Amino acid sequence: MIKLMHGGRLDAAIEKYGGERKDWIDLSTGINPNGYPAHKIDIPSDIWRDLPDDGLLNDVKQAANAYYEAPEGVEPVIGAGSQSFIQILPRLFKPQSVAIIGYTYQEHGLRWQQAGHDVLVADGLESAAASARIVILVNPNNPDGDAIDPDALVNYAARLGAKGGALIVDEAFGDVASDFSAMDYAGSQGLIILRSIGKFFGLAGIRLGFAYCDSQRREQLENALGIWPVSAPSLYIGASALNDTTWIKRAHKTIEARSAGLDQVLDDADLEIIGGTMLYTLIRYSRAEKLVKYLAQNHILVRHFTGRKEWIRFGLPANVNQTKRLAKVLANFSSLDNLGS
Repeated sequence: MIKLMHGGRLDAAIEKYGGERKDWIDLSTGINPNGYPAHKIDIPSDIWRDLPDDGLLNDVKQAANAYYEAPEGVEPVIGAGSQSFIQILPRLFKPQSVAIIGYTYQEHGLRWQQAGHDVLVADGLESAAASARIVILVNPNNPDGDAIDPDALVNYAARLGAKGGALIVDEAFGDVASDFSAMDYAGSQGLIILRSIGKFFGLAGIRLGFAYCDSQRREQLENALGIWPVSAPSLYIGASALNDTTWIKRAHKTIEARSAGLDQVLDDADLEIIGGTMLYTLIRYSRAEKLVKYLAQNHILVRHFTGRKEWIRFGLPANVNQTKRLAKVLANFSSLDNLGS
């Protein structure tokens, strides 16, 4: 079985480089390190005991629609994070050519290939739509943060949908790039939008995500997912987080500050910033593998890409102390590197 290597594999790093979890700074994901305080929620006992009921499911759908500002009457499909939809969607279409835009989240290509599709990599919407009836776009893109104006998407989605295909837009990082969200067009023919509360809310562990699509695709997805695809506690926590406007506003300010601090540290270290979002920064460095190893030896985990040898993605430090520690380690690396060690 093919298994892709993603960020967040801290146990493997500890096994190789030593230390304990408390010793490490994990910057290998795009997950908000100061996530929603789910541990403080008083979850009623019946939530743990009972199967997810209609009332709880409706609460989550309403909370998601309000937070994502979905059009009136559009209902999301609830799944175990974006990943559940990434794995199921390829099975809803007969094997054919599928175009994925740019170097991006590798699970998309892998899952479509496993379902028997011929996966192509395109450099833009026009070439993608000319090559296949199914087009996949991560917007903003992971890892480089490139984004496409949502007004350009709906016409392509309609064209693809009319041919029995779809434009699948993965907005995993849409919370910090709302200007590029296609949610105004949710429910349109041929358009499938994936959202998740894992990244911005820092709740990847509860596995909760949403798919917005037309009614026909919604029915297909719900049938494929089956009953109770997400646990009741996850639904309860998700609704609480999505409804907490005070925390959401504060989180945006915190993330913006942490992102600016990270970029400053990377700039001071003379590392070339080539992209990112407010939840991560991508740099290009000719000796990337050497830097990644040095950081790991100092118990800082970052994301290196086998398909882009010179790229390193840095997630957000959780606090000022982590930012200072990163700056110190990078400064020490620069001194050693300049000495040719």
